[in-house]
Amino acid sequence: MKTVNVHEAKTNFSSLLARVEAGSEAIVICRNGEPVADLVPHKRTNRVKPHSTLGRIKIGYDPVESLAADEWPEAGR
Repeated sequence: MKTVNVHEAKTNFSSLLARVEAGSEAIVICRNGEPVADLVPHKRTNRVKPHSTLGRIKIGYDPVESLAADEWPEAGR
């Protein structure tokens, strides 16, 4: 983990971002020798995996079942 001061971070921000992006390296930004912020790679979320709550939802009817004639709205008859 690399440590840089605020001035160096401002001066070389683009190159620091490139290092984080390329090597998944974390960089600590310090002011007066005290850590202020971490520059870390972004963690992408898996959007394909369904939420765990969705597995607990139960539907008490067949959602693709056709509607009877009396169940259609007046505008659709």
